[in-house]
Amino acid sequence: MEIGVLFADVRGFTSMAEEIGPKAVAELLNRFYESASAILNRSAIIDKLVGDEVMAIYIPQLFGVEASEDDMLRDARELLAEVGSWLRLGIGLDVGRAYVGNVGSGEVKDFTALGDVVNTAARLQASAEAGQIVMSGRLYDRLSARPPDATATTLELKGKQEPEPAWIMDVGPAAILRA
Repeated sequence: MEIGVLFADVRGFTSMAEEIGPKAVAELLNRFYESASAILNRSAIIDKLVGDEVMAIYIPQLFGVEASEDDMLRDARELLAEVGSWLRLGIGLDVGRAYVGNVGSGEVKDFTALGDVVNTAARLQASAEAGQIVMSGRLYDRLSARPPDATATTLELKGKQEPEPAWIMDVGPAAILRA
């Protein structure tokens, strides 16, 4: 089915965790997860909370909408606005076809999405710097209004055979105030 995927990852988390101690790490991650849940659960399903990363799946049919591309960008902006003053976050976004359902065997099963769209969103997120949203050209082309602050680029993504057209948005404090 056609879905959207958002990955948000804390930058510099390993160094931060080394300095602040386990209890403070747990408190910080819980605060991040709480913010992400409040924002993302309006239009998406949070698929994974893995360490310092959140994966959300946008399935328009579940939310009774025709498309979720605009929601994805709105949520990414809001997440950066919400946590940007206390966490360094990078976000990757993509849309495309995926398998969505249960995977696993026996007692261990997981509801998730699998496919190139998931891998590409993860790789776009990996290329995002703190305060950036990196979205695929596919997502950008489907937005109802193209963000004027997005910059076109082409990225070499790990494991991908061809360079990926992408758009980068810097959502630092000044950009958040303009949005």
